[in-house]
Amino acid sequence: MRLLVTGGCGFIGSNFIRHILHAHPDDRVTNLDKLTYAGNPENVRDLERDSRYAFIRGDICDPEIVDRAAKDADAIINFAAETHVDRSLLDPGAFIKTDVDGTRILLEAARRYGHQRYIQISTDEVYGSTAGAPFVETDLLHPSSPYAASKAGGDLMALAYAATYGVPVIITRASNNFGPYQYPEKLIPLFITNAIDDQPLPLYGDGLNVRDWLAVEDHCEAVDVVLRKGTIGEIYNVGGGNERNNLEITEMILRGLNKPKSLIKPVADRPGHDRRYALNADKLAALGFRPRRRFDDALRATIDWYRTHESWWRPIKSGEFRAYYETQYGQRS
Repeated sequence: MRLLVTGGCGFIGSNFIRHILHAHPDDRVTNLDKLTYAGNPENVRDLERDSRYAFIRGDICDPEIVDRAAKDADAIINFAAETHVDRSLLDPGAFIKTDVDGTRILLEAARRYGHQRYIQISTDEVYGSTAGAPFVETDLLHPSSPYAASKAGGDLMALAYAATYGVPVIITRASNNFGPYQYPEKLIPLFITNAIDDQPLPLYGDGLNVRDWLAVEDHCEAVDVVLRKGTIGEIYNVGGGNERNNLEITEMILRGLNKPKSLIKPVADRPGHDRRYALNADKLAALGFRPRRRFDDALRATIDWYRTHESWWRPIKSGEFRAYYETQYGQRS
């Protein structure tokens, strides 16, 4: 299969490409990435000599570049997105442009070239917060942030193209990912790298917001299953089955690095901060997929990865990230 993977220099996209090339020797992958702050060429440096891999630098909001990248593909897997909630509070327009209009442009390409599959990678955040049962795929969308709303808009655009034009859309909605190559603005890599340097860990509010955590390798395997076995027109939740509150995660990271709890720095909660995300992934399980990695083991492996890959994250945190971090939290990282 010839795959166009958008956002393939990002955290999940790069892990997905690596999974595909390892698991499917006959597949070929074209990676279309704009190389924004979170798109790092170092994430795929080891793939550059693989003849089955090609890279195109470009924006999914550019129809000409998308057309060139998509014309020889059998399927599109769209990981490209603006994803950080905090950033969406500062610049909602950038999220709408990429997550909604960029999705539309990709769908137009899938429509034009008659692709076999179009996989829209979404998030559990489109459902909003739940105090009760985990969300199922038919639950109403109730996004709380501009980021979540932009992803919900992309999902709805994809479903509209499926209904109106017959584009073979499948949507996946995953819980919080963690693992190698995650940009250190998200909770786990931020707290790991700060703790390594004995810097404060800025914990929002009371720290009791709950997320379901999913190892990125499991997410990549799930998307692969949906690509090959999923039913066109359907939505599949991808959950890890590992609900933890942010304080628990913070303390686990500190224990893993043998650092004191005194590094925890409570900060004012962000606006619209959802209390709990939880997914029912029974529909995906019916395709034969369940996460294989135990949360504790995967978190330890993630801590070890950042501990042994300082050459990857230190340049990030010493440059653009530092100005952003200081703006958000009022102190140096």
